[in-house]
Amino acid sequence: MSDTPRCREAEARALLAQLSLEEKLALLEGDTPFWSGMADIAIRDASHRHPWPAGRLERLGLKGLEFVDGPRGVVLQGGATTFPVPIARGATWDPALEERIGEAMAREARSFGANWLAAVCVNLLRHPGWGRAQESYGEDPLHVGAMGAAMTRGVQRHALACVKHFALNSIDSSRFLVDVQASPRVLHELYLPQFRDCVEAGAASVMSAYNRVNGIWCGQHPALLTDILKRRWGFRGFVVSDFIFGVRDGVRALRAGLDLEMPFRMILGGSVPGALAEGRVAIERIDDAVLRQLRAQLALPEGAHPASLRGCPAHRALARQAASQSIVLLRNEGDVLPLRGLRSLALIGPLAAVANLGDRGSSDTRPAPGSVVTPLEGLRAAAPDLELRQADGQDPAAAAGLAARSDAAVLVLGLDWRREGEHIHPGDIAPILRQVPPPEPLQRWFGRRRLQRLWAPVAGLMAAVTAFGSARPGGDFAAGDRTDLRLEPQEEDLIRAVAAANPRTVVVLMGGGAILAESWRRLVPAILLLWYPGEEGGHALADVLLGRVSPSGRLPFAVPTDAAHLPPFEPRAPRVTYDLWHGYRRLRRQGHPAAFPFGFGLSYARFRHHNLSAELTGADGTIAELRVAVTVDNDGPMAADEVVQVYVEPPGVAVERPERFLAGFARLALAPQQAERVVIAIPLRRLAYFDERRDAFVVEAGAHRVRVARHAEDEGLVVAACLEETVVGP
Repeated sequence: MSDTPRCREAEARALLAQLSLEEKLALLEGDTPFWSGMADIAIRDASHRHPWPAGRLERLGLKGLEFVDGPRGVVLQGGATTFPVPIARGATWDPALEERIGEAMAREARSFGANWLAAVCVNLLRHPGWGRAQESYGEDPLHVGAMGAAMTRGVQRHALACVKHFALNSIDSSRFLVDVQASPRVLHELYLPQFRDCVEAGAASVMSAYNRVNGIWCGQHPALLTDILKRRWGFRGFVVSDFIFGVRDGVRALRAGLDLEMPFRMILGGSVPGALAEGRVAIERIDDAVLRQLRAQLALPEGAHPASLRGCPAHRALARQAASQSIVLLRNEGDVLPLRGLRSLALIGPLAAVANLGDRGSSDTRPAPGSVVTPLEGLRAAAPDLELRQADGQDPAAAAGLAARSDAAVLVLGLDWRREGEHIHPGDIAPILRQVPPPEPLQRWFGRRRLQRLWAPVAGLMAAVTAFGSARPGGDFAAGDRTDLRLEPQEEDLIRAVAAANPRTVVVLMGGGAILAESWRRLVPAILLLWYPGEEGGHALADVLLGRVSPSGRLPFAVPTDAAHLPPFEPRAPRVTYDLWHGYRRLRRQGHPAAFPFGFGLSYARFRHHNLSAELTGADGTIAELRVAVTVDNDGPMAADEVVQVYVEPPGVAVERPERFLAGFARLALAPQQAERVVIAIPLRRLAYFDERRDAFVVEAGAHRVRVARHAEDEGLVVAACLEETVVGP
């Protein structure tokens, strides 16, 4: 393999020159025929059994791309490590850890023969009821971008990173029909920066989304795929469709900048050859798409990765560290936690003794049998002499009695795959099914183009049957979005009963999105957010409950006191408008304090911030960044991690802006009585707004208040930085 990008470029162009037109067209689609591929999914659960191939060309020695999904770990059967879901890892606020996880996932993917990993989901969490909230990192673009870029860097060391879903994909139940309206300013300030961060981190591929943006399907959106991604950002990788149903019009998609349809030979193959012959598609566009894929193939690192990597001790230790660092301590009245001096403990709840890893959609993992550590198993391993009394909580009175007879009670409740996750309304995909190709044997006998007219009525009938089926009971697949963010009434009743029976009650919440707790949160002294913690989650929970590890997670989204404080959210909406206001920005604008603010999380340690400074730095008379420094002391009795968060309050004179927004952060570990000086560099772009008139980011003139705080509503420490108006680029 060539050693430098320049040599790889020359090699890629030389390969392109050797390709026939038929070979070029074949490289625009996955290598799997549609009908055999769909049968493989339906009968053999193919997405969990093998990677999806594309770009194989034996004549020229091209081994091709081998795609596998993996936001929380490689989804193939065979014992790959299941890490905490991305939203949990977002709660670590630890890009360095995320980079190590990305590298581990990529190495495990290579052990299966895969070399292309869709582990980077950076869609912004506009509403915490989104069914796939668990697959992203949170609600703030800077935070999400930092975590996504870290995952990208880790994956790219051993495989090709796929960043998804471009763009504004944050409703699942209507993802195949919804049209998201957003102004250029909203796009560039909130919903695109995190994708740009991943591109700048070296991502090899970007996956388009199913939904529409401003009236155009994302898979055929020239402004997104070409004008912004490839021209404005200089992306040299390739754009891949979301799977199976990501292409509506093959010609428009290719012309807009799509480079590869996956995983089947489906829409492009039936439309592009004719369009090329008629002059509706230029050969230069085809060459560009193929060249982008060839570059990626040639850049793949070589070397074997053994199956022994899957679930190896080092990767399990990494999963345990991520799970520990992700746990958020939301409440700890009277220092009930950590639990000490116990002889007996009541462990209650339907999720206390089951594996609860997340939804069962495309990110579903298949860990080795017996490898998932439940809360019950984690506590048994950590405290073998502790008398554990366990109940599923189906009978609140019996659970309360068990709690009353124990020194303390831990309730494990929340969400699972039946209450949130990926979703399909079959009727929404019916229009795409009208374009499915005839079976391969018929194509060979009659020729694909000749057969197309005869096949159209058959495809139309399939689409009609699918549309009818979606209206029938049970016609929907998977759980989808949540419109009620509370626990089930019986779970809240269980909390009240147990809390009344034992004053040392801890509620442990599992799930991927926000859970509103206004009716019960003040009744219990301690609340922990465990998320979907991966296969080592039980050990991590025990470490935190028993005080072996201080909780250090910080919320990656704000939890409101009332769902009415969130943006409008209709899972079956055909059209929605996104503005600048969601999450902590919206709450502050409307004057609603959060129940638990963005960035919030308690600790067993006591941290003190002092000696704040901020200076503008650059070279040749040009300001490049704002450098914020603060000293952090751990005045507490145990080692712990702190997350230093920098918020900026802009003048807000030129345009309306958020009163306060995250501009930088850093995580650090401190021993008891240790102090450390932390310096956080903030590029000027992070302080800018997008000026639609100038089509560029602009730093507003005036005094910017720089606040170092524990969370988005904390007053913390503040200093002023005076800036001149500066255009910082497109």
